[in-house]
Amino acid sequence: MPVNLQAPDPSALHPVPGVRLGIAMAGMRKANRRDLTVIALDEGSAVAGVFTQNRFCAAPVQVAREHLALGAGTRALVVNTGNANAGTGEDGLARARATCAALAQLMQLRPEQVLPFSTGVIMEPLPVERIEAGLPAALADLKADNWAVAAEAIMTTDTVPKAASRQMQVDGHTVTVTGISKGAGMIRPNMATMLSFVATDANIEPAALQALVREAADLSFNRITVDGDTSTNDSFVLIASRRAGHAPITALDTPAGRALRDAVVAVAEQLAQAIVRDGEGATKFITVQVEGGRSVQECQQVAYAIAHSPLVKTAFYASDPNLGRILAAVGYAGIADLDQGRIELYLDDVHVATRGGRHPDYRDEDGQRVMKQSEITVRVGLGRGEAQAVVWTCDLSHDYVSINADYRS
Repeated sequence: MPVNLQAPDPSALHPVPGVRLGIAMAGMRKANRRDLTVIALDEGSAVAGVFTQNRFCAAPVQVAREHLALGAGTRALVVNTGNANAGTGEDGLARARATCAALAQLMQLRPEQVLPFSTGVIMEPLPVERIEAGLPAALADLKADNWAVAAEAIMTTDTVPKAASRQMQVDGHTVTVTGISKGAGMIRPNMATMLSFVATDANIEPAALQALVREAADLSFNRITVDGDTSTNDSFVLIASRRAGHAPITALDTPAGRALRDAVVAVAEQLAQAIVRDGEGATKFITVQVEGGRSVQECQQVAYAIAHSPLVKTAFYASDPNLGRILAAVGYAGIADLDQGRIELYLDDVHVATRGGRHPDYRDEDGQRVMKQSEITVRVGLGRGEAQAVVWTCDLSHDYVSINADYRS
């Protein structure tokens, strides 16, 4: 069961003018399930993206990067689940390009105006003929209010569809930000298997949009980890239909730019946290906050060391206040001149360790009380400076092993 996460209310997901979504059943891996999504964009839309840093990246990631670099004006995205088209070599690239060509022909576009995305099992040929057969039904289904259905259609091991929406005012005009994501395992920073598509009707210039997608990723999808594995297919795409009537946003350090940034980051953060809450077999949502560092980077190092540790994660699952595991993770995070005499550790309101040792007032029953909660904050003070960072993770349960052992079955 996901941790305090429910399926989105479709009525709460605001349509984005200039963006329509269509969903079909293509039989990619299982019959009678929605597994093919087309996102159609009005002419004049701008698209930016960030992708996995895994060097063994999937064919659709390579093709999407190529098409974005060409600057041809993206008009459509095509997303399939059930097959990742990763580890498929030149044949996989050809199949990803064939998918783009098939949709482009139906929409009277050029292939380079289509971006492909895939998620699912690795090292199996993409059944492109099933995608081609399903595209007409997806196009016939194009609607502005299809966000909730699309969130379901891109799922793999997710148990709950993930979507979020915000509206704000820019120069007296209502601007909408709505997005969906999928992911539950193979989640680690450096793009946390994860796909996310966020759209806005804000009138933002392409260069500012690219800066925004990177900043939003760094504050959301690059702050989560479930199991420490970086996927081959991670993609976060930010779409701006530019249909809102306000003056163009040319930079993020303006009142309009900051308002849009806050809304996009809020949506991305909600989607990212939903991935952790739905982590494979997760029973607890854990915030790891590290402060008092000399740089954000070293705070992140410590936070990731804690969040990635199987010993820490299994202790949380068992509600076992074996908190020396957290201190050990702080120590091996890679800060060579770390002074353990300055380390402070808290579990929510419980002060566990001070000056590198057990706090004199700490009792195991206090630690266990917090560990039994479904949501927990771990706070570490390094005593080295003013920088801080936060990472969101989950516990590691028996179900994680079962889900991943049976994934291909």
